[in-house]
Amino acid sequence: MSWEEILTWVGVGVAVLFALVGAYLVLSSRQSSRGRGAHRARPSRDAFRSGEGEGAPPPKQVAVIVNPTKFEDMGEVRRRLAAGCEEHGWAEPLVLETTEHDVGFGQTREAVEREVDLVCALGGDGTVRAVAQELVGTEVPLGLLPGGTGNLLARNLEIPVDSIEQALEVALTGRNRHVDAAWMTLDPADLELEEHAGEGSSAGERTHAFFVMAGLGLDAAIMDSTSEQLKNRIGWGAYVPAGFKHFLRDRFKVTLGVDDAPPETKRARMVVIGNCGKITGGIDLMPDAEPDDGLLDIIVLAPRGIGQWVSVAGRVITKSDRTTSHLSRYRATRARVSVDEPQQVQVDGDIIGEARKLACEVQPRALIVRVPEGRKGAADDE
Repeated sequence: MSWEEILTWVGVGVAVLFALVGAYLVLSSRQSSRGRGAHRARPSRDAFRSGEGEGAPPPKQVAVIVNPTKFEDMGEVRRRLAAGCEEHGWAEPLVLETTEHDVGFGQTREAVEREVDLVCALGGDGTVRAVAQELVGTEVPLGLLPGGTGNLLARNLEIPVDSIEQALEVALTGRNRHVDAAWMTLDPADLELEEHAGEGSSAGERTHAFFVMAGLGLDAAIMDSTSEQLKNRIGWGAYVPAGFKHFLRDRFKVTLGVDDAPPETKRARMVVIGNCGKITGGIDLMPDAEPDDGLLDIIVLAPRGIGQWVSVAGRVITKSDRTTSHLSRYRATRARVSVDEPQQVQVDGDIIGEARKLACEVQPRALIVRVPEGRKGAADDE
């Protein structure tokens, strides 16, 4: 091979070497550029909440279901809600007002269909019950804002009840707590619960959710005869006159069956079935009840006169769990009640009619509620 041929091959080899080195450098540069992009700092949580930062998702939105009869100036209520949402980086709230013919069921369904991130109830215990019933089984959390005289579910979950702003802050920034839903069916043909159903279906006409307490007899009669105007003026004290009016009403015969235990028959003045323990006035009627324990707490009250009423009051105040002939306690996942004559029935303070038979059962951890950070029962939730 001549020197000219040797030099030619060396030149070709050098050219190929330079081409390979160049290609390597280009590829390295591109990989380095990708690496820098992959390790770019993640936007802060505040940027996500406020919608700031490149590519950040839109701010979250809350729907507030409001009973307008509880407020004199709905414009002011809307401004307060909007200001609270803006302070925490949420979008303008979707405010839906209840009506005489729809106390919150349809409005809640509309809010869920519009894919809001949170639904708050702002009204009395009836508004809370309607909103909560529609949220059972969904992944949409419930926020509780004070608007009535009772606010019983909020009190049992230690949510602020004296300030809309404080309660809204809990709803927007608090933790999720899964609580139980209880279902009551009026006059079921065979004392078996129908399939859970919401407002507007055939089963839903007789099946109602409750989240604090339901009962028949004396407590329902008291609630039915308590003036709404008096409740608005003096709060829970409005129940006192009605209580004095009815506390010595005639007892009735009741047969109670819990889970698979044999039914018991006795005389009673009222039967109360609870998902929570605290009632109006901060009284801890069922001290063992927890809203997420998967159990119903049941009491049968049967005092015969003033003396036994005093005894019952003492046992409630001291949180005694002892069962006697005039105050019996039970815990179960299902309860069946029948009485010898129709009795008024209430669920979370709403009178839903009269019945001679009831069937109740618990649906464990079926509702998500926003509660303050660090509250009891929230440790295992998000």
